[in-house]
Amino acid sequence: MRNLVYYVAVSLDGYIAGPEGQVDFYPVADDMAAWFNERYPEAVPTHIRPHAGLPVDTPNNEWDTLLMGRGTYELALAVGIASPYDHLKQYVFSTTLAPVDNPQVEVVAGDPVELVRRLKKEAGKDIWLCGGANLAGQLADEVDRMIIKSYPVIAGAGLPLFSGGFRPARFTVTQRREFSNGAQVTWLDRVRPE
Repeated sequence: MRNLVYYVAVSLDGYIAGPEGQVDFYPVADDMAAWFNERYPEAVPTHIRPHAGLPVDTPNNEWDTLLMGRGTYELALAVGIASPYDHLKQYVFSTTLAPVDNPQVEVVAGDPVELVRRLKKEAGKDIWLCGGANLAGQLADEVDRMIIKSYPVIAGAGLPLFSGGFRPARFTVTQRREFSNGAQVTWLDRVRPE
């Protein structure tokens, strides 16, 4: 069975982006970028790969499917890119977006939980939950693993890691790594009741 993996950057005060979707306040480090480009090349948008030193056809290591909300997807649309991760099957959750003329992008107006449960049963690599906060909140009970890039910065306001109701869930740390910019990456797996 495939896992739903929430791979995301977060500030010390729990925000994945600023109020207008800003992410440029996270401190960048060459060692961190190089390590992640090697470990998770599929997380590098297709159009950015040549600038990151990755061939466009670099194979996916962990994920072959991506889920994102309308707000996350609109960042790509704003710069004229209809398929930001053309090397992945992309599902965009929105009740207002029109269908996209690209076989790699599917706009979904329905229940994200229903789609994730179906995708988990299909063959393939794991599924990357890219963002945003609303979609993550809807899928919180379906998240099997989290890869949290914690940056040593306070945002003060913005989009939270999850939005939604109070639903505590336990995760266990399986790995942690620190980089020269002070960022820590933590891998966590959901603790399932026995």
